[in-house]
Amino acid sequence: MSNVFEGTRFCIHTFGCQMNKHDSERVAGMLEGLGSLPVETIEEADIVVFMTCCVREAADTRLYGQVASMKNIPLRDGTPLDKRYIAVGGCIGQRDGDKLLAALPHLDVVFGTHNLGSLPGLLRRAIEQHGRAAEVIEGGAEFSSALPTVREHDWAAWLPITVGCNNFCSYCIVPYVRGREKSRPLDDIAAEARSYAEAGVKEITLLGQNVNSYGRDLYGEPRFADVLRAVDAAGIERLRFATSHPKDLTDEVIGLFATLPSLMPALHLPVQSGSNRILSAMNRRYTREHYLGLIEKLRRARPDIALSTDIIVGFPGETEEDFMDTYRLVEEVGYSQVFTFIYSKREGTPAAEMDDDTPREVIQERFDRLVDLVQRKAFEANQAELGATVPVLVEGTSKRDDSILAGKSPKNQTVHAPVPAGADAASLVGRIVPVTIEEARTWYLSGTIVHA
Repeated sequence: MSNVFEGTRFCIHTFGCQMNKHDSERVAGMLEGLGSLPVETIEEADIVVFMTCCVREAADTRLYGQVASMKNIPLRDGTPLDKRYIAVGGCIGQRDGDKLLAALPHLDVVFGTHNLGSLPGLLRRAIEQHGRAAEVIEGGAEFSSALPTVREHDWAAWLPITVGCNNFCSYCIVPYVRGREKSRPLDDIAAEARSYAEAGVKEITLLGQNVNSYGRDLYGEPRFADVLRAVDAAGIERLRFATSHPKDLTDEVIGLFATLPSLMPALHLPVQSGSNRILSAMNRRYTREHYLGLIEKLRRARPDIALSTDIIVGFPGETEEDFMDTYRLVEEVGYSQVFTFIYSKREGTPAAEMDDDTPREVIQERFDRLVDLVQRKAFEANQAELGATVPVLVEGTSKRDDSILAGKSPKNQTVHAPVPAGADAASLVGRIVPVTIEEARTWYLSGTIVHA
């Protein structure tokens, strides 16, 4: 059988969460394994894959607009295919299936969140038969970890430990498109972590919609602390994880921030709202008081821990009093970073049926107030680093200046530093170097490498 992928070029456009980014690495692994070459732009590509997110309405609009606009982009010279083939996967693919083909005449293939491995066959069929296909399945029989992966960086890796979610927050579409929670066997996770350590990977980020509930389906109880210990024992220098649900964050896991050498002093702990009334309407299953209690425990375990969070402004029925509860919580916690969002209605979720009569301009004004506070707190957190010498994992050069290196501190702060005189920037990428912090901005730090 001839290889229809030989000599082709592909690009992947990824929207949304870290899980989507990791899924994109798997798609790249499959296509490269078939002989297709990765390129950066649609204009260069014969095959374009969109890995999509449907958490917010803007992502839907962006996808439909981009696919529709591709009809005007000419084929590259020398393409071995008769047309540019377009595939849509991820959460919008899972949710919309055949509807995407009906709405987008230039779209060739749709696949879902549970059948990444079907993409090569679907593309092959489309190319050979000049047809179109949507294949979406509801749930997977087991955790799929066997697909080839092409990592973006040699020195960092995503390591998924769960897929799906059982929480059903009232505003969230994820459980409907990612399915119920499934955990990966602990031995499998530990083996992959060891293989990464042996390959020179310095940083692993554990992935799951709710990593804290890892293992409940396999072992009858959460065993996320065991995962952290196993990855630390593998010899990884830096360990991070996302995402955590506050209701499942245990004292055992909190304690590991004080004892595990590789566990970085940074935690993303989404609060969504500081109002107990809104938290109840969101079906978050914790209170403001419980959340603040977790923050207190975390800071006792690791006084220098950097905290980040997600907050939704304008949830249906949110009053000024509810908003101020959130505002005061942000003041009290002093987050290093807050990802703020205006509520986006998602059809099929309970929140979509709730009364929502707050004027848009009121919601926008609250959002702007919160963003001002968030920026002030982020600047204060960065100022506290002035004069410190911190180990920075160099990720590359600045997008604006090749003479400036950019990397991450243990607290996940972006750090810039000039390439030392006589040093080769490329040789420093993927290394951990000490940087003395000399300047603090809202979203990054600047300093000088002490020695490289």
